[in-house]
Formats: sequence, C-alpha cells, structure tokens
Amino acid sequence: MTFSTYILKCADGKYYTGHTDDLEARLAQHQNGEVPGWTSMRRPVELMWSEAFETREEAIAAEVQVGNWSRAKKEALFRGDWSGVSAAARKISRSAVSTSSTATRNERMGETVPPPAIVLVRPQLGENIGKAARAMLNFGLTDMRLVAPRDGWPNPQAGPAASGADVVLANARVYDTVAEAVADCAHVYATTVRKRGVTKPVVTPEIAARDIHAGPGTSAILFGPERSGLETEDVALARTIVTVPINPEFGSLNLAQAVILVAYEWSKGVALKSPPAVDLDPPATQEEWEGMFAQLDTMLKASGFYFPPDRVPSTRLSLRSLLTKPGWSSQELRTMRGVLSALEGKKRPRG
Repeated sequence: MTFSTYILKCADGKYYTGHTDDLEARLAQHQNGEVPGWTSMRRPVELMWSEAFETREEAIAAEVQVGNWSRAKKEALFRGDWSGVSAAARKISRSAVSTSSTATRNERMGETVPPPAIVLVRPQLGENIGKAARAMLNFGLTDMRLVAPRDGWPNPQAGPAASGADVVLANARVYDTVAEAVADCAHVYATTVRKRGVTKPVVTPEIAARDIHAGPGTSAILFGPERSGLETEDVALARTIVTVPINPEFGSLNLAQAVILVAYEWSKGVALKSPPAVDLDPPATQEEWEGMFAQLDTMLKASGFYFPPDRVPSTRLSLRSLLTKPGWSSQELRTMRGVLSALEGKKRPRG
C-alpha cells in the first residue's frame, strides 16, 4: 500500500492539502462533496500536485511541510520551478516531523489548530473517566471536560484507572451543562450509534478527524453516559454526528473504547512517536541451511520416513519448501541442529 500527499485548488482559488491511501477515491469524494468541511463548500476542486510515499508517517510529514508553505511556494511546486522554492523545499522531507502532538497547522487560514476537547457527558463511574483519560493521553489529547459527573469531581477511583495520565485528570474542567462545556468551541461533534431523530451530517471518526485538523477553531467531541449514551438534547447541540462502523449485531462500545477510537484517528494527523525499529539477526547462509537439511534428511532416511520409494523426490521437495519459509538465522539453525543431534542420540543426558 502507498500513501499520497496532495494539494487541491478550490473554486475560490484557495488551496487544500491532505493525505490518503487511495488518491483516486479521495479525489472523487472531494469532487462529490462527500468530505464535509473545507472542500465541500468550495467545489469544484482541481488536483494541482501529489506525491506517493511508502508509509502514512511520510505522507503526513509531507502534508505538514507543504501545508505550511506560502501560496507562492506552492505554485512554484506545481510548476516544478525549484528556483522559486527555498532550498529546504527542493525535496519533500521523508523524515518524521516533530514528535510534539499539541497543535497542528491549518495551512488554509494560517492559524494554529488546537487539539479537540473530549467532553464526557454525565459520566457515571470514576474508573471510566480514568480510563478515558488514559486513552486520550495515549494519542496526545489532554483537554478533558466533564459535564455533571454522577459521583462528583474529583473522583478517587479515576486516578488508579488512568494509569499515569494524571495531567489529564488534573486539568479536567467540570461544567453543569453541555452548552457551557462547548461554549468556546467552533465545531461540536456528537458520538452516537444513531441519529435519535436529529437530522445532521453523519461521518466516521476518520473524516471527523480530518475536518478537525482543517479547522479553524477549537473542536469538541461529545461522549455520552455509559449506559444510555447521549440524549437527543445533547446531540442537538452538535453540528455533526460521529458514528463508528461497527458490527450491527453487537454495537456496544464502552466509554474508553469510544474515546480511543476517535483519539487514534485524530492522532494520524500529528506525528507521535513510532515504535522503535528492532534489528533482527541476519538470515543464515544457504550453506548453513543445506547442512541442517542434510542432517535431517539422513535421519529421515535411517528412520524409514521416506516411503513409498517412488514418493521420495516429492516428499523431500515438500520438506525443503516447508523449511525454507521461516528464514532461519544462524543461531536458529544451530539450535535446530542441536535438537536433531539430541534426537539422533549423539547427545547424552547430563548425569
């Protein structure tokens, strides 16, 4: 799979930068207004530039880099006029961007887009608030807002469940109503499995995350009580409904699961620390492998494994194919040959 970074020119002359794992499908969605937000209101759009990358991280790095360029730089890029682009822009960086996961850049408006606020509406258990805080911090979110928590706040059960996400709990703010909790937010999303009679746009967490990064302004994402979810009155305050594609036969998510799904999609637009690369042992040489196979082959002959005689070539070929699949290292082959030697009786039990 490859990932593409792209720039679109909108009908009003402004530019939109994004990334995707299916450029053709994403362009069709932009053209058809299926991507809520910036481009849906500025159609038709035209693809001005794109470049393919091997990983999502590289595509995000390129999106952040070119997204912050001036209009003149972007237009120089479209023309392939490298003299018109600064030396740093001569080649799109394929290294990861800063590991900071605080705010992203809205290149359309030239403003910093803050991370979204996670609003827990009437949460019931302190443990669930703590688990939600842990899920938030895993993916770089720290703005937790609590609306009328059932057992009050602070809650002594939240800390242990947060497993170290104390900064989220320490800075959590409490409100009496949803309206107060989202008063400073420009965009409000309600997570629910159904519309509950409210007619609003319904998007996946992936699309919601993309719109949040597009900004401008602070966004809030509402999560309802553990048992009942958001009420119709809560959803009515939101502009967009976020629904997770889920098994229709079992659509139950707990609070922390719902938070982590949405937080993960948002985190794709920022550069969090990736797992470190682990150096594996180099594969054994063919000579080493042939030595192990010859030892095994000799043992199998002596044991009478190869029968009937007319099947010996095909059986030996099947064994060879089977044993070449793992990609043995030298140490693994030595271990295997030790096992064979023990089975052959060359190694005696230590007395």
